[in-house]
Amino acid sequence: MNKIITLLKKDLLLEMRQQHTFFGILLYVASTIFVLFLAMGQPDSVVFNALFWIVQLFVCVNAVAKSFLQENQGRMYYFYSISSPVHFIIAKLIYSALIMLLMVVVSIVLFTILMGNPFSHALEFIGIACLGGFSLSLVFTLMAAIAAKAQQNAAIMAILGFPLIIPQLLLLMKLSKSAFGEVFRDGALMQITLLLLGLDLLVVVLAVILFPFLWKD
Repeated sequence: MNKIITLLKKDLLLEMRQQHTFFGILLYVASTIFVLFLAMGQPDSVVFNALFWIVQLFVCVNAVAKSFLQENQGRMYYFYSISSPVHFIIAKLIYSALIMLLMVVVSIVLFTILMGNPFSHALEFIGIACLGGFSLSLVFTLMAAIAAKAQQNAAIMAILGFPLIIPQLLLLMKLSKSAFGEVFRDGALMQITLLLLGLDLLVVVLAVILFPFLWKD
């Protein structure tokens, strides 16, 4: 656990030193939502829900991609000598999840200010959005690890991640409808939530199993 915390601190320190990348992502979030506001004003709940998750998808691609793509080959050799692949990938997953959770909170605030507040249950939507940001970050962190070994090709991350992210997005959009007042049959929301958590667990297990093979490459 100490090694994971140390690697996580390393990523956070690098983020603080390279603040232009972090604020660049914040600017991307703010400008995207502002353009949507200029184009659509204050949409109804269905359009609001769809736009929110589309924005989160593209924000996640930009925010998580740099977690691995910023690591040069010399630095990876150094990590190879001092850390295990399991510790390294778990630290990356936690770091990406923290960044994405922050972006989700910023997105919710900006969406609410600019595009209205169509929620029937605001706290429920915040919880679902945070769960969704966590889920998206797990998938794209694993894809970023694969892309980093393919000559730093970020396009590979989007190509590989797209088929994996569609089921999660469908579940998230379905789940978040409950925050806008849509009624589901008894037990349906719990089933969707458990299925989403099961997918998250599957991604973590795959990352722990598959990353050591990338680590040795």
